[in-house]
Amino acid sequence: MGCWQSGKVLVKPRSADDDNLNEMADTGLPDPVPPAPTDPRLPLDARQVFKLKKSWKGIKRCMEDTGVEMFIRMFKRKEEIKGIFTKFEHLKNDDEMRMDETFEKHATLVMGTLDEIISNIDNVDYIFSIIKTMGERHVRIPNFKQDFIMEIEQPFLEAVKLTLGDRYTDNMDSIYKITIKFILETFVKSYGEAEKARAAER
Repeated sequence: MGCWQSGKVLVKPRSADDDNLNEMADTGLPDPVPPAPTDPRLPLDARQVFKLKKSWKGIKRCMEDTGVEMFIRMFKRKEEIKGIFTKFEHLKNDDEMRMDETFEKHATLVMGTLDEIISNIDNVDYIFSIIKTMGERHVRIPNFKQDFIMEIEQPFLEAVKLTLGDRYTDNMDSIYKITIKFILETFVKSYGEAEKARAAER
């Protein structure tokens, strides 16, 4: 499956890199996984971290379209979330959202943050610092609710599956589910801490 743009699927020709990525991401052969164990705070083992990073390269090539698809699906699931984005109120349907540059820029910005986290998933202190900043930033967004955070989980998985196509195996589905749940649950915790800190300042 190629990248999404303007409501159409652009099928990118397969390359040797794609084939190598597919092989490295999910095969029954032993992977050249670093021998050092992962951080105990991370719910992924070394093999899963290796597979995730290799698979994520396919998303990095389609960041904008994956992000747009993720947000469209999230807004369909929870229309209330769309209401906090006043700059998107005029967008009435999927095609308008896919064609809107402001919408695409926001979706790409969010995907850029996820990219930074997933690309450094085994550096737990670093990703915790990123997510802490996310919590502090979102607590200042008018009408944003802590409950909204977990609403991105299913749209993220669906968008990633759409982008990766047949490279999204059952094994990768399990890894992505563990990963996004870990990220979002950490985000929920960081948001709660930021909310308490802000209340104490008043």
